[in-house]
Amino acid sequence: MNQSISALSERESHATVAPANVVQRTRPTHVRFFMLALVLLATIINYLDRTNLSVVAPFMSKELGIDKFHMGLLFSAFAWTYAIALIPGGVVVDKFGSRVVYGVSLILWSIATFMQGSARSFASLLGLRLVIGTCEAPAFPANARAVTMWFPQNERGMATGIYVMGQYLGTALFSALLLWMTTVFGWHAVFYVSGAVGVVFGLIWFALYRDPAQSKLVNEEELRLISDGGGLATSADAVKFKWSHALQLLRYRQIWALCIGKFASSSALYFFLTWFPTYLLEDRHITILKTGFFSILPFVGATIGILLGGWGADKLIRRGASVSFARKFPLIAGSLLGSTIVLANFTDSDALCIAILTGAFFAQGLSATSWAAMSEVAPKGLIGVTAGLTSVGANLAGIVTPIVIGYIVRETGSFAWGLGFISILSLIGTCSYAFLMGPVSRIVLDHPAKAG
Repeated sequence: MNQSISALSERESHATVAPANVVQRTRPTHVRFFMLALVLLATIINYLDRTNLSVVAPFMSKELGIDKFHMGLLFSAFAWTYAIALIPGGVVVDKFGSRVVYGVSLILWSIATFMQGSARSFASLLGLRLVIGTCEAPAFPANARAVTMWFPQNERGMATGIYVMGQYLGTALFSALLLWMTTVFGWHAVFYVSGAVGVVFGLIWFALYRDPAQSKLVNEEELRLISDGGGLATSADAVKFKWSHALQLLRYRQIWALCIGKFASSSALYFFLTWFPTYLLEDRHITILKTGFFSILPFVGATIGILLGGWGADKLIRRGASVSFARKFPLIAGSLLGSTIVLANFTDSDALCIAILTGAFFAQGLSATSWAAMSEVAPKGLIGVTAGLTSVGANLAGIVTPIVIGYIVRETGSFAWGLGFISILSLIGTCSYAFLMGPVSRIVLDHPAKAG
């Protein structure tokens, strides 16, 4: 805390004093958008390393003799340790900052991703997926902290939408490439390439990312724009974490609503991240070439959804709408529209099926603006912890959904009830945001201890 304050004080003391008759018109720099670009690229790599298993699954399962249920376990294994490590990951992010924690995490999970290319059994793959889940846990708390530090409130929805877009954009851009790489070079190459890319970007992150108070590129005007707009340009509000803080957070309806809503919307996300290519190849009997193309479209829809949701919410705030209405509207609308995924069961047309799935995933993108709502309710100094706590709900879906769908497919030979399961959860999420959440306003905990 003292370092952050002194860094800002130094800026003021060395500022050139203009004559009284001269009006300084220095424009704010735009360093925050450069930092956001780094966060976006890190998120793309994050989700690329989560989802590359789904691309190679049909080929790997045949070579290694892994059935649908056990493949579902592999898909969900990542989320087992991820969910457990989220709150500790958030604590570490609040203590050491996004730069150090994200950089270390990125390099470690990328090494584990690389090692998956040499896996030869279900057990070795399971162990590596558990390691990747642990190492990726600080990523989204670090994202949330970076955006809350760098962006004023009326830009935060769009900024959040841009980095969350990474979870869809990477798959949209690279799934066809990874599928081609699998058919030409084998599934092992997919893990080798993605892991190497992650290690290199981890080093780039260390070199380039800084918080506002530590950045040599940002000027005073941009720092003032961030602070006056409700951003946290310094870490002066940091508090010393205690587990009682997490228990206090659980007393607030906003936290429970976000956890339930994130679980519901993430069920659709994890279907597309895990079983979607298998669904196209084996349930719809679409060729590999068409699967590579069709698998992109829902992710494009979700990308548009998250950007539209963030942009629309920020615009509503600038036009005078309450923060509660602006942040909750895309969550409710997205969750409700997401329930339409079940309609894919009632058409034999591949084109119409993909259109339905694209629309449903577009809706999931709208509801993914819950990260912006989280940044509005998180107590100052506990952004990472709040992000970790609410993310537990989302990543429980990562545990439950792949296993449930894998079990359904094994027992019924069809994905029909799996899509019905996702549709029901979407309706539950709608009710959570509409009736449980209440006002979207920053939580103030009882007597939080300041960090030393």
